[in-house]
Amino acid sequence: MKVIDHEPRWWFLLQEDGKLFLDANCNHSFVGYDFLVQLSSEEQERYAREGRTFINHLATEIQDSAPVLTISTSRFKGRDLSKIYSDKVTQAIENWRAKVW
Repeated sequence: MKVIDHEPRWWFLLQEDGKLFLDANCNHSFVGYDFLVQLSSEEQERYAREGRTFINHLATEIQDSAPVLTISTSRFKGRDLSKIYSDKVTQAIENWRAKVW
């Protein structure tokens, strides 16, 4: 897994085996969390057409829909892969930071 783009303090876009993952940094008052989704084929196509504009929109949609809340009706509910990929994401971000900084 590797970082292919990012927006400071907001999101990381990662790639592994041709799959794209968006790690959105969400904050609601005093609660903050990362929410990782694998982009669907439709989302990947939109990213190919619209680039960062689409990723910004997707990260905002995740943030604003608060998918971790029990009462949330977010379309992202059930898509969080943070627990499964946390080690890989952390390592990819550390590797990326070592090269950039």
